[in-house]
Amino acid sequence: MRRPVLVADRDIPFLEGVPDSWFEVRALPGKAIGPADVRDAVALLVRTRTRCNAELLDGSAVRFVATATIGTDHIDRNYCDSHGITVASAPGCNAAAVAQFVRVALHTLGLDRPGATLGVIGVGHVGKLVAEAGRQAGMHVLLNDPPREAVEGPAGFTPLPELLATSDVVTLHIPLWPGNRDFANAAFFAAMKPGASFINASRGEVVDEAALLAARPNLDKLVLDVWKNEPDINLDLLVAADIATPHIAGYSIQGKMNGTTAVVRALGETFNIDELKTFSVTGIPLPRTPYDIWRDDAALRSHPENFEQLRSHYPYRNDQL
Repeated sequence: MRRPVLVADRDIPFLEGVPDSWFEVRALPGKAIGPADVRDAVALLVRTRTRCNAELLDGSAVRFVATATIGTDHIDRNYCDSHGITVASAPGCNAAAVAQFVRVALHTLGLDRPGATLGVIGVGHVGKLVAEAGRQAGMHVLLNDPPREAVEGPAGFTPLPELLATSDVVTLHIPLWPGNRDFANAAFFAAMKPGASFINASRGEVVDEAALLAARPNLDKLVLDVWKNEPDINLDLLVAADIATPHIAGYSIQGKMNGTTAVVRALGETFNIDELKTFSVTGIPLPRTPYDIWRDDAALRSHPENFEQLRSHYPYRNDQL
């Protein structure tokens, strides 16, 4: 009897051979996965480069979509819900890696000064770790997260205008929701403290890049890991940034292990496969070299046209160093 078809992004690490006992696995480049590829597939494992929407899924047999990432903005949840397609993701899988990226950027640029104010916008898995890193460095930390504040109450949160006006460093850690596109716009940058620094390691689409470039003379340091229109990034913004990297803030071995573990377990739950329900990635050696953020910056500046290749061939780091 033919096994059900599973289509997977070939760049999901540590997945090779894992579901093969139960599925006919087709491993493809994530950006190239199209309607013909998923027509007879029952499951789809992706990363951010595959747009899972009506254009891809209409007429297919897909009933399970999982992304080995924190965000799900590349998945049309309304479409999936209305067509009985189960959606799974890996919330928090690479939070430690993104927090490491921000912590190293702060330290490398001398921004983690005791007494300086760090404004963290978005206090989910990543934002909480970034805030803790700031406190450990002796920084005064302000938090802004209206959805979380609505649930938890106002204690411990700071209104956005106050945070922007008083923070020496502002770092974004918000999801890409429809209402968050161009969240950091001209008014946002005008409200920032003159000479403050700005970091974005969330999603490129949450920043109005034209507004950021216009505001650049009023900012101190600028750190960008994410960009609009990836992989065709804004080269003027690349030049303007003090640290620029190719969307790899979350690319640690531990983060990738967590992401793959999460989607494989979700696959097991959906298709009732006991061996996959308890799957874990094991036996992967961890690098012993501390993270060198300048290496990633230099790689992107040298070959911005290789943005996708820099991501897909990235040497995963140890997020605990």
